Amino acid sequence: MKRKLRFFSLFIVLFSVFLLSACQKNTRNVYQEVKKSNEITWGVKADTRLFGLMSIKTGKIEGFEVDLANALTKEILGKNAKANFVQTTAKTKIPLLKNGNIDAVLAAMTITPERKKQIDFSDPYFYAGQSLLVKDDSTIKSIKDMNGKTALAVKGTTAVANVKKFAPKAKVLEFDDYGQAFTALKAGQGQAMTTDNGLLAGIATENKGYKLVGGTYTNEPYGIAVNKGQTQMRNAINRALVKLKKDGTYDALVKKWFSGIPGFNIKEAEGEK
Repeated sequence: MKRKLRFFSLFIVLFSVFLLSACQKNTRNVYQEVKKSNEITWGVKADTRLFGLMSIKTGKIEGFEVDLANALTKEILGKNAKANFVQTTAKTKIPLLKNGNIDAVLAAMTITPERKKQIDFSDPYFYAGQSLLVKDDSTIKSIKDMNGKTALAVKGTTAVANVKKFAPKAKVLEFDDYGQAFTALKAGQGQAMTTDNGLLAGIATENKGYKLVGGTYTNEPYGIAVNKGQTQMRNAINRALVKLKKDGTYDALVKKWFSGIPGFNIKEAEGEK
């Protein structure tokens, strides 16, 4: 009986600690915390060219989103503020955010209804959408031209369903990753590779003789994610985004990373269709 009582008492103590921890997480005010520390910890990608990629030369993550995070940090907290970066993946970014390991996620994250159930998003900062990557001499000009042709896509993405929606008579070959899909394009197994325009732009920068065509045929904008209930932090990010767009900083960063890529429409990415 005494052992049962001790076990029950221990259970009550542990459960109380769990509840206290959960309450503390729910009552955190990230905006007030970053103001006090003068630092913001961002979850970013480190494997996606142009957005966030680990540099072999510097050992640091570099890209459009890293530069944008630095600019947002200084706009929100002041010129002496510090931006910290934590590498995230598709599987880790939401858990890291929910657990309080990072303050916000800036990692090519599409705003979706499903994700909105778990986290909150800022206004869009990059208007991504599905596009096509083809060889320079290709006769493909838009998604409609893919009817009767073969598109190359990655398994587990929305690309397959989107191709079928806009080009019902197209055939789609699926691969495990983007590297395999692009290799198939080079080998002539299909007439176009399809995924987000930003990801295709990254591939085009590394491979001469390829270009994006047809603009975007879906609307899948990226947003900055914060934990549920962090309204002050989200509002601060939105205000900072507006200021960076007004003073030209945002436009300069987009041009720095995406100008000169064959077929990539900068104005479209900025939301000016």
